[in-house]
Amino acid sequence: MPTQIEMLIRHFEHQPSISNIEAQAVYRIRALPRRIADLKELGWKFDSAWKVDLTGQRYKRYFLVSRPGDSDDQN
Repeated sequence: MPTQIEMLIRHFEHQPSISNIEAQAVYRIRALPRRIADLKELGWKFDSAWKVDLTGQRYKRYFLVSRPGDSDDQN
């Protein structure tokens, strides 16, 4: 069984973003902010934005900016 980090890496191969609700429903990841922090420690870069769903509930969406080794990853 893949780790939560491996599942997120596969997710970002096909999708540009993820929310906590998606992570819980699809991957059973209960602590998405911690997993995003783990990926950041490995060199991944993310932006995030607060969004509002149809019922007025706020949620955070994480957007992949770059992966380790991306050509625009140089400072």
